[in-house]
Amino acid sequence: MAFRFLHTADIHLDSPLRSLALRNAELAELVGDASRQAFISVIDICLAERVDALVIAGDLYDGDQTSMKTARFLATQMARLHQAGIRVLKIRGNHDALSRVSKQLVFPDTVTIFTGRSQSVPQTAGGLDVLFHGLSFANPKAPESLLPKYPAAQEGAINIGIMHTSLAGSPGHDVYAPCSVVDLHGHGYDYWALGHIHVRQVHPGASTVVMPGMPQGRDINEAGEKSVTLVTIRDDRSIEIEERLTSVAQFERLSVDVTGTIEWSEVVARVRSSLETLRSSVPSRHAVLRLGLTGSSPLSWAMIRDKDLLLAEAEQAAEQVGDTWVEKVELDLAPPLAKAADGTADPVFELAASMRDDANSEAFRAAAKAFIQKIVADLPAEGRDFAGKDDAGLERFLDRVLASGTDLVTARLKAGGSP
Repeated sequence: MAFRFLHTADIHLDSPLRSLALRNAELAELVGDASRQAFISVIDICLAERVDALVIAGDLYDGDQTSMKTARFLATQMARLHQAGIRVLKIRGNHDALSRVSKQLVFPDTVTIFTGRSQSVPQTAGGLDVLFHGLSFANPKAPESLLPKYPAAQEGAINIGIMHTSLAGSPGHDVYAPCSVVDLHGHGYDYWALGHIHVRQVHPGASTVVMPGMPQGRDINEAGEKSVTLVTIRDDRSIEIEERLTSVAQFERLSVDVTGTIEWSEVVARVRSSLETLRSSVPSRHAVLRLGLTGSSPLSWAMIRDKDLLLAEAEQAAEQVGDTWVEKVELDLAPPLAKAADGTADPVFELAASMRDDANSEAFRAAAKAFIQKIVADLPAEGRDFAGKDDAGLERFLDRVLASGTDLVTARLKAGGSP
């Protein structure tokens, strides 16, 4: 006999996708529902594998949610587990602490939500005595390590710790209950079920330390297939972990080299071929791609000028491939030479150089920043980060806008007729 449980975290149910919705409503609907569909997959795996428990290591919710649709959906899924006799053990993460729904829902008695004080929950199954140790936070910030608050391992039992932590830190993630993997190994537990970092990590050692990642990515910064971890603890206390795919929509970056293309149809053909190749390697049901075109071509200026047409062509090709979406096109193209065949300077390129010089002047940048800040101030709070979250981010945004603006003006002057 063995004791089995499924370990997941960072579901972020019904996470808002406002920026994506502005670009493509149909795609936004798909991705917006993907977190729910992925969670249904989590429950399906629990039932199919007949696990003894589901462990949710924080951030089931996504902030200050008040939607009762979320509540009803979650209650339905918990009822499925309750009817199968599968226990749920959940801690609150930093996003859960902001959610009103998380504090209003009433779950079956097979669901344990750990409180702000350390708890140890026993469970006996498969001939093994198992203790789950967990701790939740009511506030979204936890700048100190939580490890000292976890009890010592109980001798004779399988000890499993559930913790929401940033470990030693990770890019793109706030510091939350920091601690080291070495300290976790030294605490004497058999398994640490972690959450908070959205990328899967496994740290073998004296104990098995697993950050399962999230079951469904929400944007291109959470690219790749997403999964949960199936854990089997055998009679001899050995631990086996298996990764199980859950992502419905898988974000990926796709780079296509258009060097040497001289006809618009050649560019489209290369894009379609690359979409087909990538689609065959994506195990999730839907592939959501950010397409980047690179290289040098006589069509460079036309592609820069008609970027919207490129996106439309790519979207049509993706539709033909099936279950494939292009959410954005990015261009990193080397333009044709700046001099004519006889070696004389091209007046359009001279104009472009002059525009770049003017755009980099202190007075112009100051005026541009003031204009952007005025626009930002008029937007609702959730849309104000488009130009960066601080002065450094605003400067980087301004660099990109000025460079792309100069390229677009040049492209409109240099490109000939429509492709």
